[in-house]
Amino acid sequence: MNMEGPLAGVRVLDLSRVLAGPFATMMLGDLGAEIIKIEMPGTGDDTRQWGPPFVEGESAYFLSINRNKKSIALNLKNARAREIALKLAETSDIAIENFTPGTARRLGLDYEALKRINTKIVYCSISGFGQDGPYRDWPSYDIAMQAMGGFMSITGEPDRPPVRIGVAVSDIISGMYATVAM
Repeated sequence: MNMEGPLAGVRVLDLSRVLAGPFATMMLGDLGAEIIKIEMPGTGDDTRQWGPPFVEGESAYFLSINRNKKSIALNLKNARAREIALKLAETSDIAIENFTPGTARRLGLDYEALKRINTKIVYCSISGFGQDGPYRDWPSYDIAMQAMGGFMSITGEPDRPPVRIGVAVSDIISGMYATVAM
């Protein structure tokens, strides 16, 4: 764990998964923040299974974006687990989530709930289409954002269908903007 850096002494409650959120919290950890990552019991973050390659049984993808973190397994659908998450939020400076819209509220872990127990918490919610609006319920994956944003229209070969950029650039950019915002 990096205990030095400009964010030393800052605690982050990481409720995010897959790429954009974990990439953001990885950068906060690189800057010295303490990251407490909440993962599902049994399976953890989805990316723990993504491979190959695997390093000593661990997904290299997961390891690459979850360094400098402490993980705890909590099933947030369970009332006791939510109590533990709320206790962690009481002593956290930042909370970040990238649930589908409405999920944080249903779990009692949205900004309104956390600010009742910690008035100074910085809350970051990453979603592809926002918490309201006509597309809020659409799934948001990097490939969809590349297609909708026009990235795919400038890649590929002449007279062939568009192709996705090889790197999940939309997720990485979202994670970088989230880090700067926090």
